[in-house]
Amino acid sequence: AMGVDISCMFPTPMLFLGTTPRTEVEVALARAYNRWLCEEVLAHEPRIKSTLYLPFKDPEACYKMVEEFGDKKGVIGFTVVSPHYKSVHDNAFMKTWRAMEERGLTLVFHCAYAWGEDQSISLCNRFMAAHALGFVWFNVIHLTNWLVNGLPERFPKLKVCWIESGLAWIPFLMQRLDNEWMMRSSEVPLLKRRPSDYMREMYYSTQPMEMVNNKEALELTFKMINAETQLMYASDYPHWDMDLPSTIYDLPFLSEQAKRNILGGNARRFFNLEPVISELKTKRLAARVSA
Repeated sequence: AMGVDISCMFPTPMLFLGTTPRTEVEVALARAYNRWLCEEVLAHEPRIKSTLYLPFKDPEACYKMVEEFGDKKGVIGFTVVSPHYKSVHDNAFMKTWRAMEERGLTLVFHCAYAWGEDQSISLCNRFMAAHALGFVWFNVIHLTNWLVNGLPERFPKLKVCWIESGLAWIPFLMQRLDNEWMMRSSEVPLLKRRPSDYMREMYYSTQPMEMVNNKEALELTFKMINAETQLMYASDYPHWDMDLPSTIYDLPFLSEQAKRNILGGNARRFFNLEPVISELKTKRLAARVSA
């Protein structure tokens, strides 16, 4: 009904699996879910794709997930659920990033809040505050570590996307990191360019895009992140804060081509997707032609 031909599926309960104190539970449930999804869904429905769950508490298990499931039908990448307390630049993860890069798979960091687990977020006494800050904070940490440890230079062909954190934090982090880089670039010798230059080559998702009464700020954000080529529409259906495609299509400052890119073209390029026309659409087209 929303005009979506290909859906990338990820289940809500997995967002908080990384906060379990039992590493073996995260690994077992992650593998069970990944196997079920590959065998029962992805193998049979070409319109559903997925970035499978990486049990980030166990770096070796992450590598085994890529080795076991990376070539399965419908697998277009892997997801790190951002509420974790492992560093993305830990040497234990390097072979995982390399294995994904070699296979042409994408790496997605999906944010969520950790209200009861993270000490800083637990200072908030209202869900609104925990949601506003929590869905940004872990991606800020992981992206910063990804940059200052030179991972874009070490894995230049690995495409990375930061999702479900909104967009307002990205210009903030660009400016903060560029400012520090200009004063302390000797601490990040692997970086050959400003941090913001690397960030403009990363990908981001729209949902939940901050819809405040300031279109000029939103337009500047789009410009700073190269939204026309780097931003991908995400509905987050069926959540209470989901966005319809009209959220993008109705923006007055976007060209027609930019809207097409954000609503589908960028995702096709990022995930290496082939266009799929649903059976229902085919029937509708046939009915129009015959009419």
